[in-house]
Amino acid sequence: MSAAAPTSPEAGPVTVLFLGDSFVAGVGDPTGLGWTTRLVAEARAAGTDLTAYPLGIRRNTSTDVLARWERETTARLPRAGRAGLVVSFGVNDATDGDDGGPRVAPDETVAHLRTLLTGAASAGLDVLVVGPPPIADERVNARVADVDARLRAEAAAHGVTAVEVLAPLLADEAWTTQVRDGGDGAHPGAEGYAALAALVRPAWRSWLAGLVVPHAPPTRPARPGRP
Repeated sequence: MSAAAPTSPEAGPVTVLFLGDSFVAGVGDPTGLGWTTRLVAEARAAGTDLTAYPLGIRRNTSTDVLARWERETTARLPRAGRAGLVVSFGVNDATDGDDGGPRVAPDETVAHLRTLLTGAASAGLDVLVVGPPPIADERVNARVADVDARLRAEAAAHGVTAVEVLAPLLADEAWTTQVRDGGDGAHPGAEGYAALAALVRPAWRSWLAGLVVPHAPPTRPARPGRP
């Protein structure tokens, strides 16, 4: 496959919103690229007319993302071209809440994804799900593994591609070393984010290629929550 999604002079503009937590925001990467902007830069370099909005917020759980996704999306939907969402959350759900249990119960995390995917489908928005990555806490990672499996199963039930990154990153020296030694026990540096981008890249290219439809007339996606 080419370096990014294929495009052509007839292909219309594409808008992609990345919704999620601090990993979506690229926290810890001294280059400021994170994994999202690395993928976006490749697509633009290949000629894709891509407008991207990385909308990660530190400490956001699936509850927080669900509460804001329609507002964030409605404000940024294009008047022409195709639009899609890349969604990634779950680590903050699995961290300790005030009672010592997870901040968000796994069943609720899955229900939040279900609601988001249903709403996105109603709005005519394609979605790519990126699973939660590991941090330097084995107990939390065990919870993340459970959440990750459930999220991927829910995505599959909606016919949505979900990318697993947890296990590969646990085996990636750059990720684990930078997360462990980076200062906060959660976020990697540039090499770690490059590893995460590499894992997402194949699914991203295929998904983005589905949004870039040559010869298709520009369309305006339906606003979330509206007919």
